[in-house]
Amino acid sequence: MFRLAHISDVHLGPLPDVSYRDLASKRVVGYVNWQRNRRRFMHDAVIDTIVADLKAGKPDHLAVTGDLVNLALDGEIEMAKLWLETLGSPQDVSVVPGNHDAYVPGAFDKVCRSWAAWMTGDGVNTPVDRNAFPYLRVRGNVALIGVTTARATAPFMANGFFLEGQAERLGKLLDDTGRQGLFRAIMIHHPPVRGAVSQHKRLYGIARFHKITRSHGAELVLHGHSHLPTLSFIGGRGARIPVVGVAAAGQAPGGHHPAAQYNLLEIDGEKGGWQIRLTRRGLTGPSIPPSDLQVLELGSGNGAVTASS
Repeated sequence: MFRLAHISDVHLGPLPDVSYRDLASKRVVGYVNWQRNRRRFMHDAVIDTIVADLKAGKPDHLAVTGDLVNLALDGEIEMAKLWLETLGSPQDVSVVPGNHDAYVPGAFDKVCRSWAAWMTGDGVNTPVDRNAFPYLRVRGNVALIGVTTARATAPFMANGFFLEGQAERLGKLLDDTGRQGLFRAIMIHHPPVRGAVSQHKRLYGIARFHKITRSHGAELVLHGHSHLPTLSFIGGRGARIPVVGVAAAGQAPGGHHPAAQYNLLEIDGEKGGWQIRLTRRGLTGPSIPPSDLQVLELGSGNGAVTASS
């Protein structure tokens, strides 16, 4: 059995010192939002509690699906790298960037340079850039495939983009890993699900993502962005691919979104007979340690779900 943990939307704080020059961009909108809202409900103490509980369970690997920072300031990107070093070895932690990590032009490239060790495929020695996605890591009988949807957008927009070039590369990786009989888990920031978020936050390329995954096959999709613990499926009758979201890892109780959670997925079986057990662990009050909120048994290849709370 392979145990895969999943967190997202960490939004590390507090913000470093911000200059007027820093705010001469879309960042001024994010800065106001941070001061009015996020800083009240996104807390490092919450993240520390979630990570401590996660580590105590000793998962085999950890997937982090984006939004480690808030405004993609240079100081934030460096702080996130230091945090990743405490989170785990690049061998044991895989990251994909989110829209906040690519908040303004140039930020995505800085993130790729700073966090490269956690976003590099097995055996790859070239620099990480947009064309390095999707990347592939194989751990046990699980293929971890990191996709990027992050791109700088206009003020008040938080869209993601899954374009043709990356789709073609993803299809080839899915084919190759499928032939090897591996369990294929795709990590992506924006939910590839219609209606999962409002229009100004949606992913462009959902139909393309569905076409690729249905044509080439996949066993699991993990995402963030919505700050919600969700479960959807790609595909109709027959084989369906579970698409799993998670609450924001830094979200304190009392906000508009659910308090911080992480997903723990226990993957067992073999090609044609995979079984996935999803446990959500999270905060249930201001001072209550994480507890099991829900356990879902995802059926093998048919989307069947049984749940207990």
